Amino acid sequence: MKKSKKHYGKILLDWSCYLAGSVLFALSVNIFTAPNQIAPGGLTGIATLLNHLFGVPIGVMIMSMNLPLLVMAWRRHGWGFLLSTTVIIAGLSLLIDMTAPYIPPFHGDKIITVLFGGVVAGTGLGLIYMRGGTTGGSELIARFVSRWFPHVPVGRLILCVDAVVVASAAAVYRNVESALYAVIMIFVSSMLMDTIIYGRNKAKMMMVFTNKEKEVADRIIKKMERGVTFLDGEGAFSGTRRRILLCAVRPSEVYTLRTIVYEHDPNAFIVVTSADEVLGEGFNSAEK
Repeated sequence: MKKSKKHYGKILLDWSCYLAGSVLFALSVNIFTAPNQIAPGGLTGIATLLNHLFGVPIGVMIMSMNLPLLVMAWRRHGWGFLLSTTVIIAGLSLLIDMTAPYIPPFHGDKIITVLFGGVVAGTGLGLIYMRGGTTGGSELIARFVSRWFPHVPVGRLILCVDAVVVASAAAVYRNVESALYAVIMIFVSSMLMDTIIYGRNKAKMMMVFTNKEKEVADRIIKKMERGVTFLDGEGAFSGTRRRILLCAVRPSEVYTLRTIVYEHDPNAFIVVTSADEVLGEGFNSAEK
């Protein structure tokens, strides 16, 4: 029974985020982008351009262009993915067209327009992606194209799709500034999405090479209350075997850990890398 409540609670939270995210994205389109001749990349950007050229509703075009992609996605990902993605895209498309006549557009400063448009759109998409949903569009296109170019990351392929849309916007609107503003908006939107999806769980992964590994590890555990893992390593040039310290910390804790290391060993070698997400003890729970 307890498991059942938890399961239904997760489903409720998922779809609440999908709905809230769709509303925010629809507001971004109807208030900031479409009225100001800004194509925000992806199929939404193409739909915005078609709306400008032919007056067709943006939501209808988003849904129409996604249909063949959804059919292809069904063959690869199955019914579960198809149903959830179709509902999200249909809801998003409906919200864009239904709210358009009732929402007053913003026609102020263009920089304010793209910044707030990017914040609202990024927040909406972040809520959807955070709960495992997808809005289809350029993401599905990129995944299909990756079959022929498996060596190219999906994220880079999505960027290529967005670049084509932005370049097309400059031609359709006959205004290079529209394309440049779209680039700013895409950047802001992407940053907000990353912050919402990974922001709370972002961390730094630190690898410490030192001859005082035991003393350093004990101090980190006692002072910072962080776990430390010993990895066995061997220098390729010297052939010296040593234990490497691996520790995940929050960005604000990097300085403290670095200070501890150099207090014990001024000649220590430290590698700091970014981790998009760290789950488990000392960080956020893996349960959602």
